[in-house]
Amino acid sequence: MQSEQTIPFLRIGTRGSPLALVQARHVRSLLAKEHNVGESEIEIVVIKTDGDRTQSENLSLKDIGGKGLFSREIEAALLAGHVDIGVHSAKDIATKLPRGLVMEVFLEREDIRDAFICPLARTLEELAKGAAVGTSSLRRAAQLRHFRPDLKIVEFRGNVDTRLQKLTDGVADATLLAVAGLNRLGKSDIATCLLDPETFPPAPAQGAIGIETRTDDDRTRRLILPLNHRDTNQAICAERAMLATLDGSCRTPIGVLTLRQGERLQMSAQVLSPDGAQCFAQHMEGPASDAQKLGRDLGQRLISAAGKDFMARLKQSQVL
Repeated sequence: MQSEQTIPFLRIGTRGSPLALVQARHVRSLLAKEHNVGESEIEIVVIKTDGDRTQSENLSLKDIGGKGLFSREIEAALLAGHVDIGVHSAKDIATKLPRGLVMEVFLEREDIRDAFICPLARTLEELAKGAAVGTSSLRRAAQLRHFRPDLKIVEFRGNVDTRLQKLTDGVADATLLAVAGLNRLGKSDIATCLLDPETFPPAPAQGAIGIETRTDDDRTRRLILPLNHRDTNQAICAERAMLATLDGSCRTPIGVLTLRQGERLQMSAQVLSPDGAQCFAQHMEGPASDAQKLGRDLGQRLISAAGKDFMARLKQSQVL
C-alpha cells in the first residue's frame, strides 16, 4: 500500500529529448528550492509526442502538424490529471491553448539569437556560393533565402547531436540552432558565430521556457507563480499576441525582436514569403504593461504592410 509520503509534491510533464529534460530538471530545481522540498519529491514524467515519433522521418514540421506536434500529448496528460504542469520551449506552443489550460508563467529568458554552425566557413557571409544549409524551421529557411538567395536549403530535423552528426556526414554544409538550447545543453562552444538578431530576428518566444497547467488547479498555479519572470512574461505576451493576430504557425515565416527600455517594449518584426523573395518589416514601441495590445497592433501593421492577399496565400502555404 502506497503511503502519503510517496505522493509527488508535483508532477512535471515533458518530452524526452535531451534539451527538454534539461529544462524540466531546471524547473524542478527551482520549484524544490522555492518550496523547500527535495528534488526527489517532484516527479518528472516523460511523454512521447508526435514530434518525437516523426524525428527520423525528416519531414517538414509545417507538413505534419505544426506547433502542436511537440505539446499535444503533454496537454492531454495535463487535462487528464496525469501531470500537474507541462514544461515547454515557449516557441513550440500554439497561441491558442486547449480549453482548460493556461500558460502564464515564464522563466527568465535565455539568449534569443540563432547560432551559425559550420566547419567550412567562419560566418554566413563567407559560406561558399550554393552551399547547403540544413534547417527544419520555415522562418530560418526564409530568412536565409532572403539574405543569401544562392544557398540551398535542406530539411534538417532531430536533436542537437543528430544535427551535428548530419553535418559530419555531409548532409549539409552548415546549420542554424537556437543559442538558448546550446547554452542549456552546455554546448555553446560549437557555435561558429552568432547571427545579428536585427538581421535575423528570432521566432516569437524563442529562448523562453513556459509552464502550462490547468486553469482550475489553483494549488499548482500558486506553487509555480514565484518562478515567473515579469520582464520575460511581458515580452512573450507581446510576441504571442502578435503571432495570434497574424495567425502564425509553422507555415508562417515570422521573426520578432523585442527589446526593453525601462518600462517600455520596442518590437521589430518581419513576415516573409517562404522563398525569401518578399519580406515585410514593421517596428512599434509601447508600455510593457500593455504588452498584448502592443503585440496585436504590431501584428495588424504587418498585415497592412504585407496585404491581405499575401497573408491569405501565406496561410495556404503557397510559395509566393
